[in-house]
Amino acid sequence: MTACGASSPPQEGIVDRVIDGDTVDIAFGSSLERVRLIGIDTPEIGYEGEPDECWAQEAKHALERLLPQGSDVRVLRDVVARDHYGRLLGYIFINNERFVNGELALYGHARVLSIAPNEAFSREIRRAADTARTSNLGLWRACDSSAR
Repeated sequence: MTACGASSPPQEGIVDRVIDGDTVDIAFGSSLERVRLIGIDTPEIGYEGEPDECWAQEAKHALERLLPQGSDVRVLRDVVARDHYGRLLGYIFINNERFVNGELALYGHARVLSIAPNEAFSREIRRAADTARTSNLGLWRACDSSAR
């Protein structure tokens, strides 16, 4: 899955570690940034004794497979650079333009989370998620309908 365009020049970085299904730490030179993938939402991992949401660990493992530690990535930002937690918001690309955000949606690891004005790739992500849902993949197959 490929995509092009967005509001700012890309930043090249190296994956430090995956936090969950839609968040990753990336080193940009000597700076380490927590990056939240734009346009998708994956089930939450339970912290402080709370249980994981359905498909949370599978989504995290899918992102770990796409972005193993040490991977070179290209991060594109959109209109709003950071979320209310201070995380950098980005679209992540690997290996000749593979669109990570879209692939997570395409294989049923993520739902669409479109928040204006950061919508440069919302149509592509929505199409990918629709394909996963109609194909009954990933969380669409494993999790009850209330999670859809």
